[in-house]
Amino acid sequence: MSTFDWISRATRLLRRAVADRKGVAAIEFAFIAPLLLTMYFVTMEIAPAIDANKKVGRSASMIADLVTQQQTISKSEVEAIMSIGEATLNPYNRSQLKVVITAITVTDEETPKVLVAWSRKMVNGAFSQDAAKDTVTTVPAALKVKGSFLIRVETSLDYRPIITWTASQKSTTGLLAAFDNINMKETYYLRPRMSNSIDCPTC
Repeated sequence: MSTFDWISRATRLLRRAVADRKGVAAIEFAFIAPLLLTMYFVTMEIAPAIDANKKVGRSASMIADLVTQQQTISKSEVEAIMSIGEATLNPYNRSQLKVVITAITVTDEETPKVLVAWSRKMVNGAFSQDAAKDTVTTVPAALKVKGSFLIRVETSLDYRPIITWTASQKSTTGLLAAFDNINMKETYYLRPRMSNSIDCPTC
C-alpha cells in the first residue's frame, strides 16, 4: 500500500470518527486525560510537600530549643537530640533528615572573630564531627555581638515525592529531575538559656 493510500485511509477513518459522537468523545478524552491525570498527581503531592517543609523548620527550632536549655552537654546527648528531631518527620520516610549543630563563640575583641566551639552532624543516620574547633564561621550581622555564644542548627531534607520516576522514564516523559528531589532546609540561631555558654567536652 502506497503512502497516498495510507493517508487516504487515515483521513476516511478520522472523518468517520468525527461524524460519530462516540468517536468525538474518545478524541476529547484523549486530549483531556493527560491534563487531568497531571493535575491529580500534582494536587496529591502538594499537601505532603508543604507538611514536610514545615516539619523541617519545626525540627530545627525544636533541636535548637533543646540544646540551649542545657548548661553543659555530651556528644551522646547531642546525637539523641538530633535523632528526636528526625523523628518529627514521621510518617515521611523516603529520605533522611540532615542535621548540623554548631556551637559558636564570638570573641570579645575590638574586631570580634566568629569561631566554632564544637559541632556535630547527622547525615543518613550516621553521626560525626562537622567543623573543627576554632574554625572561622559566619553569623548574621545582627547576631555578631562581642562575647556572645550561639547555637546554630541547620536542617535539610531532599524531599522525594510519592511518585518517583527512573532515569529512563524521565527521559521518555520529559519530566524535570527537579521535581523528583526537592531540597528543603532551615537554619535557626538561639542563645543559651541557662548559662553564658554550653560546653561539650566529648564533642
